[in-house]
Amino acid sequence: MLRSFFIALSTNRPLRAFSERSSLGRAMSSRFVAGMSVEEALTACAKLNAEGIAVSLDSLGESVSTRPEAEQSAEIYYQLLEAIETRKLNANVSLKLTQMGMDFDPALAEEITAGIIARAAMAQSFVRIDMEGSGLTDATIDMTKRLFRRFPGRVGTVLQAYLFRTESDADKLVAEGIRIRLCKGAYKEPPEIAYPLKSDVDANYVKLMKRLVTSPVFCGIATHDEAIVDQLREFVTANGVQKSAFEFQMLYGIRRDLQRKLIQEGYGVRVYLPFGSEWYPYFMRRLAERPANVLFLAKNFFKR
Repeated sequence: MLRSFFIALSTNRPLRAFSERSSLGRAMSSRFVAGMSVEEALTACAKLNAEGIAVSLDSLGESVSTRPEAEQSAEIYYQLLEAIETRKLNANVSLKLTQMGMDFDPALAEEITAGIIARAAMAQSFVRIDMEGSGLTDATIDMTKRLFRRFPGRVGTVLQAYLFRTESDADKLVAEGIRIRLCKGAYKEPPEIAYPLKSDVDANYVKLMKRLVTSPVFCGIATHDEAIVDQLREFVTANGVQKSAFEFQMLYGIRRDLQRKLIQEGYGVRVYLPFGSEWYPYFMRRLAERPANVLFLAKNFFKR
């Protein structure tokens, strides 16, 4: 019930407009969204780098409906990649295809995304194509494969452990050498295609992460679940997996204590750093991802 409630809220336009404009909404989001501007995001990135933490910069926004909007979204990523190169930041970028026009012109989305990846390649950087709802899974994977062939090693994508198909998708992507960010999943999906129970999602996540860290392709293990983190730490120690084979990935503002602990233990950690005024859908999906996150986020609002 709570999951459906927050998913519904994520698409509520009046509440979104009020939240994104109100001082209370911005105050709530400030712990988990690294500012409204590119410069604020870059400042936060540099601070994390100083702690030994890598960053994936994400300009919040999705489901644009015109070419000018898509090109405006892309321009922000060009600014980010320029700054990554000139400021020598330990960072890459993450983007959503619906930000680039996927909903109304898939060819345009691919053209714009290819341009961003080409700029990333010039900076010796990397672009992560985020995964959205299941209606875009095939299109996202297929586009990632095409772009990887044009720009080897410069683009990867995200797979969601709550989908039944993810094991097969992971095997196919790894076979092509494409880097995967493994997460649990944050969209509402029907039980015909996704595990409805948290315990099943967790079990599938653990199975997939073990397979990925022992594959020949560098991967991102995206979780704040300390029990799962501990399972992976035990697994890599018992099986002689090099810490350089993967990195832990976490969200900005969440479990900073765990991020620092893992860095001290010699693990790679990358923080997914979202920014921008269109923070509301992102914030609501974090609450919807698991109902327990409501309490978790409330506790972490004050936890340093």
